[in-house]
Amino acid sequence: MRLLGALLVAAGLMQVDGAQADGERSGAFDYYVMSLSWSPTWCVLEGDDRGSPQCDEDRDAGWILHGLWPQYHQGWPAYCPTVERNPSRSETAAMADIMGTSGLAWHQWKKHGVCSGLSSTEYYDLSRQAFATVNLPEVFEKLTKSVTVPASVIEQAFLEANPELEPDMVTITCRSGRIQEARVCLSKDLEPVPCGRDVVKDCTLNDALLDPIR
Repeated sequence: MRLLGALLVAAGLMQVDGAQADGERSGAFDYYVMSLSWSPTWCVLEGDDRGSPQCDEDRDAGWILHGLWPQYHQGWPAYCPTVERNPSRSETAAMADIMGTSGLAWHQWKKHGVCSGLSSTEYYDLSRQAFATVNLPEVFEKLTKSVTVPASVIEQAFLEANPELEPDMVTITCRSGRIQEARVCLSKDLEPVPCGRDVVKDCTLNDALLDPIR
């Protein structure tokens, strides 16, 4: 029995660091995480093989809106029950200008938007407003070739471009040795707020690869 109890406690602790059980109550969360994806990284690792239009050379995609995620102070809800209708194809297509593809907009609604307590129209409108609250550092648009940089330099660029942000309100993630995302924590009113402990986990690479906008 002691062993069983220990296993149950360990399982409970593991859940704290990840998503809560799917199906949490829609609208019951603490703040948002806005995830901004560096499109060239996604294209190299996934998008090119999929033939994604997001990766077309004439698209010139840099930082795109990966998603606006309802978050608890520890963990996050996902796939919440909702009475709201799913978005139409025209609604998801209209988000491709900042989200890369309509497919990503659809996925974000199905996994995260349904937990916001908003309709799909309201969720996409709020996502667009959130994206507009952050100044994207212009320096990244001037890259003409791949460079290796400390991940901390990416975070500092966001802090300098957005003086209202504090270091604990933004975090940088990496994937496969590349800069992946910049994540900004926002209140339900889209004001900058400190991120939870499970979100503030900066990439520690000193030589992360940053591919240029195509």
